[in-house]
Amino acid sequence: MSGRRSAKLLVIVSQDDSRKLLLPDGIPESVDELIEKVREAFGLNGRLRLQYQDKDFGDVFVNLTNTGELQSLGTLKIIPLPDEDSFTAQTNDGTQSNDDALSSVGSGDTDDTIILSPPGSETVSTRHQQWPKEFNIPRFSYDTELQLERGNAIFKANGTRLAVTPKMKSDILEKVCDEIYKYKSYPSSAHFCEVSEALIKKHPCLAEKGSFNGCYGWTQRLKMKMGNLRTQLKGLGCPEYLVNSLKTKASDHAFPAKNVKRPKRGEANHIPSLPAGETSANLEIERLALLKEVKKRNNALTIREKMTKTFALRRQEIVENQPSVQELQERWPALFQQEEINAEFLRITTLPLQSRFMASLDRQSSQLLQVIRSKGGVLREKTKDTIKVMDQSLDIDIRREGLLKCLITYLGEDASCLIKEYQADQREEAEREFEKTTMAFFVIRETDALSHALDISIVIDGVEVLNELPSVACACAMMFGLIYALNLKYPEGLKYTFEAFQKIIMDIESKQMSRRVQNLSSKLQE
Repeated sequence: MSGRRSAKLLVIVSQDDSRKLLLPDGIPESVDELIEKVREAFGLNGRLRLQYQDKDFGDVFVNLTNTGELQSLGTLKIIPLPDEDSFTAQTNDGTQSNDDALSSVGSGDTDDTIILSPPGSETVSTRHQQWPKEFNIPRFSYDTELQLERGNAIFKANGTRLAVTPKMKSDILEKVCDEIYKYKSYPSSAHFCEVSEALIKKHPCLAEKGSFNGCYGWTQRLKMKMGNLRTQLKGLGCPEYLVNSLKTKASDHAFPAKNVKRPKRGEANHIPSLPAGETSANLEIERLALLKEVKKRNNALTIREKMTKTFALRRQEIVENQPSVQELQERWPALFQQEEINAEFLRITTLPLQSRFMASLDRQSSQLLQVIRSKGGVLREKTKDTIKVMDQSLDIDIRREGLLKCLITYLGEDASCLIKEYQADQREEAEREFEKTTMAFFVIRETDALSHALDISIVIDGVEVLNELPSVACACAMMFGLIYALNLKYPEGLKYTFEAFQKIIMDIESKQMSRRVQNLSSKLQE
């Protein structure tokens, strides 16, 4: 972590115990590393979870799944995990504070586990984080670990590789595939290569002769083992595999490689299982109750709980049946509220939407603008007016809007295909254009380009799904979230723009990019 700026965090250890955490090497790249730093700094034992204050939800505490959401001088809260009786913290005078003190942090604070994951709403297959930056090889059975320990020592001494027995090989493959399944139901070849390389890095005695990287054979074995695991889970009724069974496909699509429904953009919970003890009929009753709750005022908490409870039913309906946007508006009106788009994106990807989008856009704005300014020719001509407006304004919303327009143009796509601008006296003309629009948002403003928009609406398949958005940048984040929530494809004429949103701004599945987006990403890192 050399070269990173130091950071300071306020950590709420218990209700009456808040402490400063100094991080000389900056905020760690993974949550696990940060938890270890917290343990070491405050003398904590046992399992714990970290939460951070999310400004998009009124500074409530939200589970920390990615350290990219943290900034220096931010606030963390420690939550001991349930059924742990060994969690203790050393206070300044050397005494111990117990679980009761830790679990009573701020009676007025909101724990998003209560909001997003009410009791019984999750299943054993629910995923809680994205694919890690570095894959962690799990511990194997005692006898396997003992043989690996001795094998690694011998390999280090004289380079002799370990002769792996069938039992040992089976144990390794089973444990590693179980770990893979925690993140991915359909890992790519790149993921398998990454895992096998991590296996050889941790246990060099497993390296294979004749392989260019020592782990080609392990990569192939992991693919076969994961395929067997999918078959077993499909037989047990796992919906994310059952949906691709030939028996569930229409007769004209009954081919193994046709109409395969699998996560393609980093969806951690693509088609989740129904909560334990729930049936489709029970959840349909909850959906009908939700329709009544949406009509009530100041009812966000109840709506959030019911939306979380019916998440699996909704995802199965959306992915399997592919209903129209209009039909979804009628059946799930809460899904088209700004707060619920944020919440649904978090359920699907385990990552926050709007806060992450804005923070990343702001963090990369200076370098992105520098890359755009460095280009000449047609690009400079197309972006000069937008950059001029940005230079004249100190308003963060206008500057973000200009930056997004320049990004779209830089990627060789037409910003007017996504951002359709009309003057206040052209509102009726804009509404007539709705019916012809596949996916875009409409900005109604006064003639002055430096003025705030009077209204910003998102239109998908000719239907206005959201309006009165505060800014163009917010509209971009919401449209990106709706694409995930409604399981839509990226617009054909804007596929590079949304790929950049996903892989550069949101940092989701960023290891594989198209050449055009990869070129921009490389320049941003120079």
